[in-house]
Amino acid sequence: MKTFTSGARRHVLAAAAALALGLGSFGVQAQETIRIGALATLEGAFTVLGQDGMRGVELALKDRNYMVAGRKIELIKASSNATPDSAVAAARKLVEQDKVVILIGPLSGSEGIAVKDYAKTQLQTTFINGASAAQVTTLRSPAPNFFRFSTDGAQWQAGLGSHVYSKGVRRVVSIAEDYSFPYSMLQGFMTEFCKAGGRVLEKHWVPLGTKDFAAVIAKIPTDIDAIYVALGGADAVNFLSQYEQAGGDKPLIGGAITVDQTVLGFKGKRRDALVGTPSAGPIAGDNPNPGWQKFVADYKTTFKDGLPSPSIFAHAYYVNTKAALDGLDAVKGDLSNEHALLRQVLATSVVKSPSGDVRLDANRSAIANNFVTEVAKAPDGTLFNKLVRVVPNVSQTLGMTAAEFEKIGVGTRTNPECK
Repeated sequence: MKTFTSGARRHVLAAAAALALGLGSFGVQAQETIRIGALATLEGAFTVLGQDGMRGVELALKDRNYMVAGRKIELIKASSNATPDSAVAAARKLVEQDKVVILIGPLSGSEGIAVKDYAKTQLQTTFINGASAAQVTTLRSPAPNFFRFSTDGAQWQAGLGSHVYSKGVRRVVSIAEDYSFPYSMLQGFMTEFCKAGGRVLEKHWVPLGTKDFAAVIAKIPTDIDAIYVALGGADAVNFLSQYEQAGGDKPLIGGAITVDQTVLGFKGKRRDALVGTPSAGPIAGDNPNPGWQKFVADYKTTFKDGLPSPSIFAHAYYVNTKAALDGLDAVKGDLSNEHALLRQVLATSVVKSPSGDVRLDANRSAIANNFVTEVAKAPDGTLFNKLVRVVPNVSQTLGMTAAEFEKIGVGTRTNPECK
């Protein structure tokens, strides 16, 4: 009969206890499944956006047959309504009750700021962004366990301001939802547009979930060249429909979410009036990159009830989920020491996304390609964003040094200005 020293016996008993708790020796998780949480807006004005974000998560998991590092993945979904409180409540449930080890999400800008702050209190969990794109999520007081492999709203507009200026646009008013993400997106547009000599004469901010745009439409002046619109989901559809009904005829400049597939898939007359609308964002519908073409084909095959083409939100959630899975594979599922090895790999890796390589900056936020586009109609009658040009490797400081960017500051209701 084999005997043990008292020290060896303690080690064996500790190992047995660890295995009973689902842990291997040295604190590495050894349970059969890895729990991943996905948080998106499955209620409210951004429901369609959240649904497509979840498709992105599911497609990334399907690519690996719901396996990573030799273990099964258990996906647990949670819903928010685009408000910070709802996002934190859903994140808290995933982390503290469902015990997910990685949380992917949220979708909306102010949600991301709130979840980033919550992440600082839950260092045992790794948080990876969904599609949330407010600048300050990572530019101001970043969380050490929050990673964003999708770009922010200002980055999404890289190339757009100079493009529309080259087309003769000089005088613009803006209409956008009144929260952090549209602030970022408008700043990205204005930084280039104003530098080129353009002017944004008025900014109109509306609450998220606005249904009646009559008062805003009545204030749009006649002596302008275009309207910059940064509205998403149901808000965008409501504005576009009501602007048409009011006889509006000014050309539009589309914020990325305004001409996203979640809006272009809308079955209304105003939809065709969007043909030719310039925009910019992290994807282009006819991107010739083989990775993008495969992503689109897989999306259409997998989701018969999906959009005509994957949206920005499907793409962002897919890339962020892929980054999580790539990292888990690279460390062979080692989540010891508060995921120290995984976080080191995430911070330094290059992710092969459908739209090009993505790497992270010092704040663990994405540097990636951006695409200037114009809305076009495909032979089958569907609308898509036709590629005009690629702006490579856009950083959060929009190609400026940190000192240059700080002179401008992050986007707010009033910053920047150029009248």
